[in-house]
Amino acid sequence: MENRIINSVAMATYNGEKYIKEQIDSILINIGKNDELIISDDGSTDGTINIINDYIKNDKRINLISGPKLGVKQNFANAIKNTKGKYIYLSDQDDVWEKDKIKKILQIFEKEKCNIVVHNADIVDSNLNKTGISFFEFRKSGKGKLKNIFKNTYIGCCMAFDSNLKDKILPVPNNIEMHDQWIGILGEKYGKSIFIDECLIKYRRHETNLSKMDHYPISKMIKNRILFIKEYIRK
Repeated sequence: MENRIINSVAMATYNGEKYIKEQIDSILINIGKNDELIISDDGSTDGTINIINDYIKNDKRINLISGPKLGVKQNFANAIKNTKGKYIYLSDQDDVWEKDKIKKILQIFEKEKCNIVVHNADIVDSNLNKTGISFFEFRKSGKGKLKNIFKNTYIGCCMAFDSNLKDKILPVPNNIEMHDQWIGILGEKYGKSIFIDECLIKYRRHETNLSKMDHYPISKMIKNRILFIKEYIRK
């Protein structure tokens, strides 16, 4: 039992060479010697793979796998599917974790007996300069299934969840908008979510972010919600 993996970090990458070293470094100082970082790469054509392989030479905790090349949502699903730990932490390729992120989240899991923890994040620019606003402030974050169906505040890079949810959330439906909303709301359906107003990562916003902070047109937003509700009902 002493070699059991407790913490699994599921990272999705695609052409992330510019910032990925800072992210990997910040993760490795958070995880223990028996934990793992699963990186699903969706076909990077820049130096991302070379950077990751340089780490793998010296750190057996990192496992690089091939993504399905179906976009960020299914790339994350692929990473999650390959995790072995008790707790799963989602990670983008361009943020920076605070050094005690995992320690603090584990304390919340133990204290609250929950299956999802969502923490706050400092929104920073490409050089990690704070913008003066946190993600929770920007999105009015909080739990609630209806609340998060109509205005999602489950942000993947700030989420950790118990692996007992894997059989509930996988496979992630192709016709929903994003994986984090799906995980968060199903987590509430089958357990308890906790939002903690402490910034445990630097959430980097830059010109090549795959996730955007602006809104879709109303028609697309309505369609997305209808599709989500249909899939949710099936669960």
